[in-house]
Amino acid sequence: MAAGRPGRQGDTRARSKEINMTDAQILDVAIVGYGPVGQSLSILLGERGYRVAAFDRWPTLYPLPRAVFHDHEIRRVFHAMGIGADVAAISQPSATYQWFNAEWKTLVEIDWSAESISDGPVGYLFNQPMLEGLLDGKARSLPTVEVNQGWEATALVQHADHCEVQLRHGAIQDGQWVPDGPTRTVRARYVIGADGANSFVRKSVAIGQDDLGFQEDWLVIDVKPNPGVTLDVPDIGQWCNPARPTTMVPGGPGYRRWEFMRLPHETIEDLQQPGKVWELLSPWVNAGNATLVRYAVYKFRSLLARQWRQGRVLLAGDAAHLMPPFMGQGMCSGIRDAWNLAWRLHLLLRGIATDDLLDSYTPERLPQVRAVIDASIEMGKVVCIADPEAAARRDAAFLSGQVPPLPPFPGLTGGVVSTDFGTTGIAGLLGVHGQVEDEGPKGKHVARFDDQVANGFQVIALDADPGEYIDAESAALLARLGASTLGVTTDPSKVRPRRVLRDVSGRYARFFAEHGARVIVVRPDYYVYGGVSDPAQLPALLRKLGEQLALATAPMQRQAA
Repeated sequence: MAAGRPGRQGDTRARSKEINMTDAQILDVAIVGYGPVGQSLSILLGERGYRVAAFDRWPTLYPLPRAVFHDHEIRRVFHAMGIGADVAAISQPSATYQWFNAEWKTLVEIDWSAESISDGPVGYLFNQPMLEGLLDGKARSLPTVEVNQGWEATALVQHADHCEVQLRHGAIQDGQWVPDGPTRTVRARYVIGADGANSFVRKSVAIGQDDLGFQEDWLVIDVKPNPGVTLDVPDIGQWCNPARPTTMVPGGPGYRRWEFMRLPHETIEDLQQPGKVWELLSPWVNAGNATLVRYAVYKFRSLLARQWRQGRVLLAGDAAHLMPPFMGQGMCSGIRDAWNLAWRLHLLLRGIATDDLLDSYTPERLPQVRAVIDASIEMGKVVCIADPEAAARRDAAFLSGQVPPLPPFPGLTGGVVSTDFGTTGIAGLLGVHGQVEDEGPKGKHVARFDDQVANGFQVIALDADPGEYIDAESAALLARLGASTLGVTTDPSKVRPRRVLRDVSGRYARFFAEHGARVIVVRPDYYVYGGVSDPAQLPALLRKLGEQLALATAPMQRQAA
């Protein structure tokens, strides 16, 4: 693997300013780790006005590609951060994900180009350094967010009302991070460990991990084809060839990635020779028509933290889970963690909910991630077969149709969801998203639902204004939560400006009909809390929501700074 992240020496005066700004106050949240997960959480909390400081031991952003895929749900999160258009400019919609045997016969096709529930294709390919640059720029633009690079966390202590994190500064010398003298202590009401697979935060609070049994070494190679070069390679696919299992994917616009499994007789050192790299690439690309961006051997593993909260400390991203890459869900799962934490911390930091609300973080996120890891492992077992006889048996099973399709992507099965009100399987699903038409002072306009309606809790009724079904107690709860209430309809006669919007594509009508719902309650992370088949049940559903949110009996009158 690469020896370390390149960096630069920090300016002492700048570091002194950081210390004066941050260390004299109690932050709302300190985030240890500033990859895509730490960046996303910094943005999601900073946009709500909370005092956030992010720390990372490396002096600069990591400049080389790692993740290359994000799905439709994460694209919605990027839109919520206000960078959707920018992300679209550095990514491309996915094609169909194809799996081939050694003779290039198709074993599996997963249509990642198909229309998703989020009003766009299932997946997108991107270049991670470009994405991190966008996230970093957005985080630094927020006045209550401080980004502190070159600081390594060395101690973490929890107190009754805050945590203390001790840090030391370092720099890159000869490709390695080394401490260079300055230390500091910061205080924060909550600490989030988004500091990767070897998480200091996880270890500091003695949270154990379960090894789910997958471990393989793969050589990952990123190249940039020369202008005008067209490569004869599947757009996105797995070549399940026992002679050399191989992955081929775009690395974002203008880039390509290959991944080659280490065979039993090879060493890691064998794979990391430049001559070996070009030998493996030679069927598709060579030094005359492409530039080698990087290559490194990674150990694909499956690890899961047993709990993701310990007091005022929470885990997110690789600190909480590692998975094989065959579903492209590693980074996606980490950003889901940040997205899930953001709305919980928002209710806590505003004094609306008690910190009991954090108790449901692990029950929500862990089962969903475990299901994704299990599916990724099963996919890996299909790909990572180096024995020709075993591969022949696999091929026969797939080509004869004996292997069932992959299950649908998992929703939420625990935590803040409700299944008691007559609908079918809607609670815990990712909510539908589409184009809606509203009418304002300048006339009718069509836009994304997420752009038309403020992020937060939403009560959405079919063919009606849900306000018709809300009693005084429910109205008080919704006002306390800052929730939105509105209807959607395909019937032009039922449209009411700013109250009942036209469902342009009929997506909402189909979603409601599929699950027998008349009204649904959607959480700030776009997951459906629950639905009712009889609108008269809506007040009861909302009462249950209030109970599950662990609302404070005497909410503080604290406003975010």
